[in-house]
Amino acid sequence: MTRRERVIQALKHKSPDIVPYQIDFTQQEYDKVAAYLGDWDFGSKIGNHIESVSYSGFLEGRDHNVPGKPGYVKDDFGVVWNRTGVDKDIGVLDGLVLEEPDLKGFRLPDIDLDVIRQQCKEMMENGKDTFKMLGIGFSMFERAWTLRGMENFLSDMLLEPNFANELLDAICEFNLRIIDVGLEFDVDAIHFGDDWGQQRGLIMGPKLWREFIKPRMARMFEKARNAGKFVSLHSCGDIHEIFPDLIDIGLNMYQTFQPEIYDIKKMKKEYGSHLTFWGGISTQRLLPYADPEEVKRTAVETMKIIGGNGGYVSGPTHAVPGDVPPENILALIEVYQNQDRYM
Repeated sequence: MTRRERVIQALKHKSPDIVPYQIDFTQQEYDKVAAYLGDWDFGSKIGNHIESVSYSGFLEGRDHNVPGKPGYVKDDFGVVWNRTGVDKDIGVLDGLVLEEPDLKGFRLPDIDLDVIRQQCKEMMENGKDTFKMLGIGFSMFERAWTLRGMENFLSDMLLEPNFANELLDAICEFNLRIIDVGLEFDVDAIHFGDDWGQQRGLIMGPKLWREFIKPRMARMFEKARNAGKFVSLHSCGDIHEIFPDLIDIGLNMYQTFQPEIYDIKKMKKEYGSHLTFWGGISTQRLLPYADPEEVKRTAVETMKIIGGNGGYVSGPTHAVPGDVPPENILALIEVYQNQDRYM
């Protein structure tokens, strides 16, 4: 069975020969593990099942560095990110693009879609048997608040709803053009990244999510589903209140499935026939602090609980951060690559 076939089996809630898996890294962690192994190409040997072309606001080939400010980058939307601190992968917001709730004089970027088109072509023709996706990061709420500021945009939902709707509609239309590019190729899924959750509950609450976010996500999901593609979503935090909504608008796979937040047995029982869960291996508590044997035991237990009757792609709950010991990554890889021995 190919890696692609395993993921598709999981998405169809059928049991593949092994549980498909995926380990993604922050650059800091990848470099740490590579140095530990003395192998800078170790990532290609893991056997990851999923690969993607992803657009998150930084079009490949552009110079995004801010002149005279080392460690600062500006994305295609004009947002400046400070990467001089702890978070060197994404960074911290530096200033606001939209200081007032008004789109006058502002327009979303006119990016060169041929760049994404070429990336998709190269991915589809690379000869790998992986499950292939087109991803859109910062796909709705995150794009809005990075332009406007988190507190400002949450206030706008209540005090300036016309502006909030106008901005979200513009973001949706922008994303739909990117989805069209992916649909020109035979990608397996469209993957959306948009963090809505806190450790407990949604940042904006379910009522505002349903009013402002759900209709736009539904439009994007519908475009993908109508083209015969699976729909995948990354959203950190506790969003279980809206699982029924997401199922209703066509979501197939949910990442990240954080065990600190979710009762994984309960979620599997309640939603496992509708959603495929991707994640489940904690980057918050397990991987940074456990020893390798505990990582192995927990990974096996999690795979047995969630992987029954398919519906599971195992992996860390987020791109592995730089505080994880390389030994724990190797323990996880050991389990994934030798499931016949551990399962």
